[in-house]
Amino acid sequence: MGCIRFISTTTVQPTFHKELTQRIELTPWDLQLLLLDHIQKGLLFHKPKSSTYEQDPIPSLTEHLKHSLSLTLDIFYPLAGRLAITEIEDDNTTSFSVDCNGAGAEFVHAVADGVTVADILDSVLVPDDIVHSFFLMNGVLNYEGSGSKPLLAVQITELVDGIFIGCTMNHSVVDGSSFWHFFNTWSEISRRGSTNCGKISQPPPAFGRQFLNGMIDLPVRLPNFQNKIPKLRFSAPLLQQRVFHFSKQKIAQLKAKANAEMGTTRISLLQELLAHLWVSVTRNQRLETDQETQYKVPVGMRQRLQPPLPDQYLGNAVLFGISRTVTMKAGEVLERGLGFVAWEMSKMVALHTEEKLRSFLECWVQEPKLLTEGNMAANALVTSSSPRFNVYGNDFGWGRPVGVRNSAGNKSHGKITVFAGVEEGSIDIEACLLAETLEAMANDSEFMDVVTM
Repeated sequence: MGCIRFISTTTVQPTFHKELTQRIELTPWDLQLLLLDHIQKGLLFHKPKSSTYEQDPIPSLTEHLKHSLSLTLDIFYPLAGRLAITEIEDDNTTSFSVDCNGAGAEFVHAVADGVTVADILDSVLVPDDIVHSFFLMNGVLNYEGSGSKPLLAVQITELVDGIFIGCTMNHSVVDGSSFWHFFNTWSEISRRGSTNCGKISQPPPAFGRQFLNGMIDLPVRLPNFQNKIPKLRFSAPLLQQRVFHFSKQKIAQLKAKANAEMGTTRISLLQELLAHLWVSVTRNQRLETDQETQYKVPVGMRQRLQPPLPDQYLGNAVLFGISRTVTMKAGEVLERGLGFVAWEMSKMVALHTEEKLRSFLECWVQEPKLLTEGNMAANALVTSSSPRFNVYGNDFGWGRPVGVRNSAGNKSHGKITVFAGVEEGSIDIEACLLAETLEAMANDSEFMDVVTM
């Protein structure tokens, strides 16, 4: 297999760049992620065949993508800024904000010699050595994104018969909703062309922090921040990733089964799908019956506030941590089965009211707790992303993507990444686990009967 060749690196600034003095303060939802990796997700496309790029396809394409990215940064201008760190020596506290200075995003054009679309999509296990090379800023933690480091880095990688667009964004500035809102806007501007970019259907992002008025004061000052930075990076065991595909029909059957077992209609399709996965992982890890196992389910808060935060709010609006964790004995997971496990997840999510949100914010400011790779990976399954995000609608002007992949960011044992599948109503789950666990799951007929090959 060939290696990556870097053709060019440029800085893309907003098209109508002007010096801005605005700063956007980070909230507790943002700050809790300072010691984690960036969000790294990308889309795989067949190589464009449009006459627009026939003469010199890739250089013309990269120039088009750079120009459309510049137009997109006019709208998402904080992503063209830099992370600003303010240290107060008198009380040894540190605060973080986004400096909207228009410094720009990094844009790299690369070539993966000898790599085809099939090498990515048809491999049973995700070919990490290839996929990870499609992304920039691997291993850079969010708090390190200050000074010269961009908040957004894009790598366009040319394959033999395809194109991979990999985006890296500072996770202390955006969550999954914000990430895909940006991607959806960029792809639409690219598809429509610069003359029509003012008529796009995507709503503009919302940057305001007024919803925090009466709850907490900004900026939030973190005491002794430097002492919280791990001296050594968390070292995960040797892990592999596999993508499991679930059709709309199979998901519906599983949901009906879970709800019927518990005599309810409240178990969602995602809860029953994650429960199905948890049961299989527990069974194939061969845990002792009295050994504790956990599932950490992040809870989105945009719609739980009153009034709700707009979907296009740019920032993190997700709760992590112990109160978002379902804990059970391994024997209980296996004996009680799908319906019970899914119902426990459903009950935990339902607990997160606006009152609980307010309590979290107020308590966090008094005693900040930063997430790390180590405490996120403590013998638990952890879900990220959502099937609600519009992944396969990202047509940049030459057709829909044929696949979505992640890089190494925040990959630990038990990391479960959820995406909408390529067919309407289907769901893809990328499981990051030990090789022996993935192999055992592939031979687990109860689990694989629901997987669409």
